[in-house]
Amino acid sequence: MPVFRKISLLLALAMALILSKANAQEDYRFDIGGGIGMTGYLGDANTANLYQNPSWDVELLFRYIANPRWAFKSNFYVGGLRGNSAQMTNVFPSGETYKFSTTFFEIGEMAEFNFFNYGMGERYRKLKRFSPYITGGVSLTVWSVGGATTAGFTLPFGVGAKFKINRRLNLGAEFLMKKVFSDRLDGPQLADPMGIKSAFAKNTDWYSTLTITLSYEFSKRCQTCHYKD
Repeated sequence: MPVFRKISLLLALAMALILSKANAQEDYRFDIGGGIGMTGYLGDANTANLYQNPSWDVELLFRYIANPRWAFKSNFYVGGLRGNSAQMTNVFPSGETYKFSTTFFEIGEMAEFNFFNYGMGERYRKLKRFSPYITGGVSLTVWSVGGATTAGFTLPFGVGAKFKINRRLNLGAEFLMKKVFSDRLDGPQLADPMGIKSAFAKNTDWYSTLTITLSYEFSKRCQTCHYKD
């Protein structure tokens, strides 16, 4: 009987060790992926309806997963923006109308805060396969209108949601508003159409991205430890 108990105890300990290692091996530090979506524009050629002239965007992302609540994302966007002042009810002093179309390139850094402990695995950590989140950061955007190439600092912020398809695959949706510290996103002709002198924080343009993403986690965080905060 004592021998049977010892064997049972050893088997139980071995099973617990295997399960602990399996859980540790499924915890990853990094996430990489991409997505597609649509853009909107607000500025001198469109002052009211964000999606009056929607366009497209493509995103590449790399995310460092600090813990189930916090993540830090590097992203690269390429997309289109369009506007047409003839669709507005307001008119310019000169009575002229303007329209533009451009392709922008954006690179940025974002911080994400999940409302729930996002993940799969250990029940004691109360992990959830789904979590909404808020995000904000800083980026640099480059675009060209009428042969003039311009760059401007951008402040992106917004909301999103993540869902774990399995332990490594994540499906996401994210909406960001992006304040551009330049009044030339819609071209040099619309830099000051109302005759108001520009300043750093006024006469600026905005654009948005609404993107659906798919990402893959990699780099096991811990293969030998059995406890992690």
